[in-house]
Amino acid sequence: MRAWKNFGVTAVVAALALALTACGGDGGDAGGAGNRPKVRLALDWTPNVNHTGIFIAQQQGWFEQAGLDVELLPYNNTTPETLVSSGAADFGISFQDSFSFSKASGADITSVMAIVQHWATAIAVRGDRTDVNSPADLDGKVYGGFGAAYEVPKMRQVIKNAGGKGEFETIVLGTAAYEAVYAGEADFTEPFLNVEGVQAELRGTPFKTFEYTDFGFPDSYNLLLVGKTPWLADNRDTAAKFVQTVQRGYQFAAQDPARGAELLAEADPAAFGEREMVSRGVKMMAEKYLLDAKGVVGTQTVETWAGLSGFLYDSGVLAGPDGAPLTERPDFATWFTNDYLASSP
Repeated sequence: MRAWKNFGVTAVVAALALALTACGGDGGDAGGAGNRPKVRLALDWTPNVNHTGIFIAQQQGWFEQAGLDVELLPYNNTTPETLVSSGAADFGISFQDSFSFSKASGADITSVMAIVQHWATAIAVRGDRTDVNSPADLDGKVYGGFGAAYEVPKMRQVIKNAGGKGEFETIVLGTAAYEAVYAGEADFTEPFLNVEGVQAELRGTPFKTFEYTDFGFPDSYNLLLVGKTPWLADNRDTAAKFVQTVQRGYQFAAQDPARGAELLAEADPAAFGEREMVSRGVKMMAEKYLLDAKGVVGTQTVETWAGLSGFLYDSGVLAGPDGAPLTERPDFATWFTNDYLASSP
């Protein structure tokens, strides 16, 4: 768990507010309602605590203060990376692993903010499993996954690092994967600890979890904000206002998770009706996942990008636009930028 001080975070929130006020008079450079440029954000899933900063910014009126007309595009079967690359959305919520596959295959996208600084997911089995005490014990078991290409290489490597063979069966269950573990249809899955992990605890069906990094696997920016590369270049002022407003929302959640949880619940009572789950989830994000080593939200480094994305390249699973494995290691420094954040390293 990262330590952080209220004083430092408060200072950053103030700096973000000043930055947004300074650029608030700019009318923007993308068409929208009235004089406000429109920005379309594609969500990666149904609303959940991973979206806390976005909903905080919405509830506080910060998007309007920044002169933006923001539209949240609901999750559907088309990935946010595809929507952004095709121009159907300006920004999207992504993950370092899925981003890596999309970028390698030619998606014209750039990561502009690390919403979550570390893995917020983990390998999980039923809490009452006494026969599974290490990922090595998952050999021969059934993984309930989500059908993404990056899942199996990661699971296989963690199991091998723990001393196993990395041999297991995979079934695709989508959103039912977590329930499937307790129903006995799958032995292990990969929940977000601040979402499904908290929910499982509150329902009396806790998971036993194994952190990837405890077994020598690279850390990851588990959640990203990504934009369409040409759009970012053509709309720099609008992009900066949007990214900094989202950054401000998550910085607020890191500083005051209790109030952040209240704002999240108020934003969508139907989606966030389980107040205790929301409260615990936002608190976990504030304590473990949102802040970098300097107590700032959003920053990215080439070292973290080269960790997980480099593993995927070395594993031979990253394919180019022609569908063939990449033969040249990507320059991961070109996959992300801190330039749109209010505070860069």
